[in-house]
This record gives sequence, structure tokens and C-alpha cells, in this order.
Amino acid sequence: MAMKWAGSLVGVALVISATGALAQDAVRVGSKIDTEGALLGNMIIRLLEAKGIKTQDKLALGPTNIVRSALLAGEIDLYPEYTGNGAFFFSIDTDPVWKNAQGGYEKVKALDAGKNRLVWLRAAPASNTWAIALRKDVAGANRLSTMEDFAKWLARGGELKLAASAEFVESPAALPSFEKTYGFKLKQNQIVTLAGGNTAATERAAAEKTSGVNAAMAYGTDGALAALGLVVLSDPKGAQIVYQPAPVVRAAVLEKYPAIKAVLEPAFATLALTTLQGLNAMIAVEGQDAKRVATDYLKAKGLLK
Repeated sequence: MAMKWAGSLVGVALVISATGALAQDAVRVGSKIDTEGALLGNMIIRLLEAKGIKTQDKLALGPTNIVRSALLAGEIDLYPEYTGNGAFFFSIDTDPVWKNAQGGYEKVKALDAGKNRLVWLRAAPASNTWAIALRKDVAGANRLSTMEDFAKWLARGGELKLAASAEFVESPAALPSFEKTYGFKLKQNQIVTLAGGNTAATERAAAEKTSGVNAAMAYGTDGALAALGLVVLSDPKGAQIVYQPAPVVRAAVLEKYPAIKAVLEPAFATLALTTLQGLNAMIAVEGQDAKRVATDYLKAKGLLK
């Protein structure tokens, strides 16, 4: 997540009064500049507007540290963030709490409330973290759904070829963490390392059986997974940091508009892993408009009229 910081944050005093009261009526909703950010940001805007809360669209503002700094400075009021990023926001990434969904959520919620007057609303039950995805035919034929299943299958002689980036293969937090946690070790001939590999390349290699590849490095909620017929293996022992998306709002804004919590939490509660994969695919793979995908989904769930 190497990113450049945004420009000057001067003018913050023009946005927020000395007492911390809001100087504007609209809730400024931001998001990161990626597919899932666009999806979740549009959901937030549509839900708030339907509740009669005026919003200002600040979506696709930038990468993580730019959006985060804008929230801390009071330049935006609300955006979807990932629980696991608290490990890096507060420089405590070695704490094992981040590998537990509820523990990580409670940790970042408490830290941000105490230090920054930010409120983390309920997180979605999906984690957008490093994962291993298998071709659906391989997973189905061998009844593989978890990393535990995967390790046992390998021990029985399961035939695997994994497409991954050098970072995934070498970083102690990625493949080595899976291997240590689940007790397996991939051989060199079981890995195809793609130079500059990203998940789009690794997932396509698995889908197309390139060089015999049948598994891929992935991020849990990648949109291409569903479209390419790949299945993410769950991580029940917590080899990876959990990154669950959740709305994060300035406390002053939530105090002024307490309905924000009531309208956003039920929607995020519906966003299971496969649900986010499918919605992201509509945008990233099929090219549908993020606002339309968000609106149609919320209507289908009865969260919008």
C-alpha cells in the first residue's frame, strides 16, 4: 500500500468550527479509488439520501492514506474502511488480534474512538484479505472449502499448481503464514511466480489452466473470482489479518445524524463474501455502473424503495 500523501490540509478550520460543530449540512461521503470503494460508497450515499440525509459525493478520493487523512482532518465525514488497516494506522501490526474478525473490529473501534473521535459502525461479514482460490471443479471434486481441507488434500497427494506474485510467495505474512498455520509446504514446482503478478493475472491463469495452474493468489472479495469460476478457501485458523469493510464516521456527524447507524448497519450486515464477489464482478468484469449496481442490490434486499 505505498501511496503518496495528498496536498495541503489547510482550510480545515473553514469546514469545522472551533467547537467541532458541523459547518455544513451535507454529509460528505468519501471512498477509495477502487471497485469495492465505488460500490460501498454508492450504497452509503443512496441509503442516506433515502433517509432524507443530504450528502456530498466525494467518492474515488484516492488510496487509503489520502482518504484516511481527509477523514482525520474533517475534509470528509464518512467512508468505508477495512478493520485490518487499524494494524497499520496505529503501528501495531504484529498484534495477533488483527487475525480475529471480532477482536480486530473491537480494537480499531476503541482506538479510533479514543484518539480520533471516529466511530466504526458494524462491519460486513466478509474479509478482503490475501487468500488462495481454487478452480471450482478442483474444489468441488475434492470437497475443499477451507485451508484445513486444502492442507489435508496436499498431504494425500493432491495435484496443485499455484499462480502467485513473488511478494505473496516470499512475504512472511502471505503464503509462508498459510504454510506455517496449516502445516504444509509447497515445492518449487507447485508454484508459478508471475513477474509483477497481481490478482487479476493469477486468477486468470487458474481459470484458463495456464501452464497447468489450478489455484491462484487472490483477495477475498475480488470481483473476477465468481466470473472466472474460482472458489476462495476460508481461513478458520486466522493465518491472515482480517479486512472487513465497515463505515467509519466522525462522531460529531453521527451525533447530528444518529440515523446513519440505523440505515447503514443492516445493509453492511448483508454483505457476505460471495455477495461482495458477485457485486464487484458486475462492476469490474461486466462493466456495469457502480451506482446502478449498488441501487439495484439495495432494492432487491428491501433496503431501498
